[in-house]
Amino acid sequence: MTGTSSPKAHRDAGAQREATQALTIVSLATALVLVVFTLPLTTLAATSEALGAGAGAQAWILSAMPLGCAIGLLPGGALADDYGRKRVFVAGLAIMGATLAAGGLATGPIPLILLRVAQGMGGSGIMAAGLGLLAQSFPDPTRRRHATGIWAMALGAGVAAGPLLAAALEVLGGWAMVYLVEGIISLTLAAAAHRVLRESHAGTPRPLDLGGTITLGGGIASLLAAMTQARGTNSGTLVLGLIALGLLLLTAFVLIEKRRAAPMLNLDLFRRPDFTGATLGAYFSGAGVLGLMSVSATVLERAYGLSPVIGALVLMAWSATSSVTAMGARYLPESATPPRIIVAGLLACGIGQFATGFADEMGGVIGFIPGMLLAGAANGYLNAALGQQAIASVPPRDAAIGSGANNTARYLGSATGLTLVALMIANAPGGDILAGWRQAAIVSAGLSVLGAVLCLVTLRPRRREPEPS
Repeated sequence: MTGTSSPKAHRDAGAQREATQALTIVSLATALVLVVFTLPLTTLAATSEALGAGAGAQAWILSAMPLGCAIGLLPGGALADDYGRKRVFVAGLAIMGATLAAGGLATGPIPLILLRVAQGMGGSGIMAAGLGLLAQSFPDPTRRRHATGIWAMALGAGVAAGPLLAAALEVLGGWAMVYLVEGIISLTLAAAAHRVLRESHAGTPRPLDLGGTITLGGGIASLLAAMTQARGTNSGTLVLGLIALGLLLLTAFVLIEKRRAAPMLNLDLFRRPDFTGATLGAYFSGAGVLGLMSVSATVLERAYGLSPVIGALVLMAWSATSSVTAMGARYLPESATPPRIIVAGLLACGIGQFATGFADEMGGVIGFIPGMLLAGAANGYLNAALGQQAIASVPPRDAAIGSGANNTARYLGSATGLTLVALMIANAPGGDILAGWRQAAIVSAGLSVLGAVLCLVTLRPRRREPEPS
């Protein structure tokens, strides 16, 4: 006996190594997208002072990357499925890296805002193609559950690490260094992904849906622009005009997709309760806990005079906890199915959000932590379940589209939630920040509970629907 392994054993070992490499690269890139997403939370004051950005420009600096992500996620998912998930993933990292590096050289707010939109579009390619790559690398449901748990952990890790990394780099070299360093990291990951990942796609590519891409991107951009503009003053007419334009473009998108033989987004997917439920869960996850927590560090700084670093550390009660429980999702029993976790996760997030609204009565800054811990723990399980459901609720050829639709809903939800929270805090009686926060926490909790109810109805077990062709 020679003791050599069989060809099958070699193939299995090679496939496992490739899957591990894919999971590592995709998770690191996903965390980086969230690190870049949170970049202005720490650097906004210094950036605004250096570039002469007023209140309106500051709102756009905060919202520009979510805008780019929301515009690019569904088209990016379609391109990834049809023309190569690795190709779109690597391109997304390269675009994000190049525009981050350029952001560090910006001399005014408008160039930086445009570059932040481009960073979001690069991030959309990473997010849409990443889950598609994992679906290809982990066909076994059990191993895929483990992989999506690590992917969800990366979401929380990025939110936790981003503000701290930005604060440290700003101290060392100013706000521009944050953009330059994160740009170098992104370009380095792009090179590693190009070398390591194996290409995957859906097979026969569909023709490029230019009309659908333009109307969908324009519609989403108009609605998000309306939400951002609503945070300013004397903008009512413009906001209404943007909303009307957005609804008109989205209506055109639906009409275009219904008439295409091979649409970018098969609207029949919304007849599937599992797909609709996953999309609703993602939207209300963004509108509820993500929208509220996105401004929590700023509220802590303004209400209690905390430094950005301390504010980021308090926020870790939510973000770091979310990362830990996402990783632990693989240890849940088989009875804890993704639909059940989505419903329970939204409910628990709502309770945690509600508790933070009364933090000042429970001990000031310390009073925020119990609610943040509960919301963070629930959010980690919720992210893992949404990742699984996004892949499982679509046919295999549309894995990246499922991811793109899920993340588009999340970003639209976060823009909705962020706008509501910002308006309630800005218009609080007597300018009392904590009174505005209390109102925002109650409304935000209500959105999470509403999402749980809708998902409970939508994701109830029923006869399996036939897959759309």
